[in-house]
Amino acid sequence: MTPIAVIVNAGAGQGHGGDLAASLREKFVAVGLDAEVTLAGSGEEMIGVAREAVDDGIRIVVAGGGDGTMNAVASVLVDSPAAFGVLPLGTLNHFAKDLGIPLALDDAIANIAHGRPVAVDVGEVNGRIFLNNSSLGLYPDIVRDREKQQRRLGRGKWLAFCWASLAALHRYPFLSLRLRVNGDEHARRTPFVFIGNNAYTMEGLNIGERTRLDGGQLSLYVAQRPTRLGLARLAGHALLGRLAEARDFDVLLAEDLTIHSWRKLVRVATDGEVSLMAPPLDYRSRPGALTVIVPDKVPIQE
Repeated sequence: MTPIAVIVNAGAGQGHGGDLAASLREKFVAVGLDAEVTLAGSGEEMIGVAREAVDDGIRIVVAGGGDGTMNAVASVLVDSPAAFGVLPLGTLNHFAKDLGIPLALDDAIANIAHGRPVAVDVGEVNGRIFLNNSSLGLYPDIVRDREKQQRRLGRGKWLAFCWASLAALHRYPFLSLRLRVNGDEHARRTPFVFIGNNAYTMEGLNIGERTRLDGGQLSLYVAQRPTRLGLARLAGHALLGRLAEARDFDVLLAEDLTIHSWRKLVRVATDGEVSLMAPPLDYRSRPGALTVIVPDKVPIQE
């Protein structure tokens, strides 16, 4: 049987009991894979186990969890000979959905055994990778506040997120930034900046999805000085498929871009994880840097 490493976030989604490791081993054996399963308690542990697997010559490394778990393990596999297997055990599972990877556990395991390896892009900002997106402004503030509420008040993730969102909209802070994109500079004062790994659908019922992850581009979305009501209007335009008609909303594609700020440190979210970074923020696409196992029938591009 083919040896593989499986790294599972023990706290992903609804949480998993200690018997998960044994159950997963049995499921992988049934499809011809010899899985060494680790239930990891932190991102640092996930990264350490993934590095050890790559150093040992393991050719398939699997991450089980949400998009933060995918990011942690994939950060080790970028530009390595190992292929990335995905078990979407989190809440939203954006990366898995955009690649057509099945969300049911048994089907996802079968995909790792019988799927095909394809090269996909990753984004990078100041040396930190992201599979889905990175953002500045409102969203990192919301995540930081949500995590504080979870730790200090014991609130559930979604309740804490709702309260944090209301608090962020009440404060409604703006960032003063200079964006250098495709050789042009843009001065913007905005409550948020969103950078995607390849282009996102920003209109209609499929908003937030990507049709391809191998275009070699970043997508930049930034609003110029919207009021709270203006932000709500932008959301309405997006849902109605009329975002292109919205004023003072930039949508740009580029292989790389740079964001300057007068602040010494800026909160930056990468796949939902928030860290402090010193500007300038240098973003770039890394085409084909990660090999992922996807279903045979799923095209990676249109």
